[in-house]
Amino acid sequence: MVVLNRIYTKTGDKGETALGDGTRLPKFALRIEAYGTVDEANAALGLARLHTRGEADVMLARIQNDLFDLGADLCVPETAKRNENRLRIADVQVERLEREIDAMNAELAPLTSFVLPGGTAASAHLHLARAIVRRAERAMVHLATEEEINPAAVRYANRLSDHLFVMSRYLNNKGTGDVLWTPGQNR
Repeated sequence: MVVLNRIYTKTGDKGETALGDGTRLPKFALRIEAYGTVDEANAALGLARLHTRGEADVMLARIQNDLFDLGADLCVPETAKRNENRLRIADVQVERLEREIDAMNAELAPLTSFVLPGGTAASAHLHLARAIVRRAERAMVHLATEEEINPAAVRYANRLSDHLFVMSRYLNNKGTGDVLWTPGQNR
């Protein structure tokens, strides 16, 4: 359980921060970049939720909670001494995203061009969140070249960006409100 009585601790004033196992790293470390970008994606989803209702909002609420799980996963190295019983992203979370993607995508017409971010406010915010999730995934993959990380965490990030793309189309009147790319239109 998390208890936060004090918000500022002054322990990061010299450019370092603590991981979940107590290890201190510089704030520019790849691991910090990865879970910091996950946090940024979560904030973007909070903005998207200002424009969603019903099942879409319920899915995004679950995803926001999952992103805290993902941050908790990333903030404790796989090699930490007290790693057992640490919160880790699980395959069931990835599988849930896949089921939701399939259900939404079944109601969409196939794409005939790439989609430009836009359409409804919800869709535009989801595209922003999707791009941030892709950046988080890149940071996680980079981190995985130097340290072991939970493979399910990378799969979750990859599937989440797909989920947000499909949901953005779904919330654009099931794709009929998508803004499509016209190659070379302005030459």
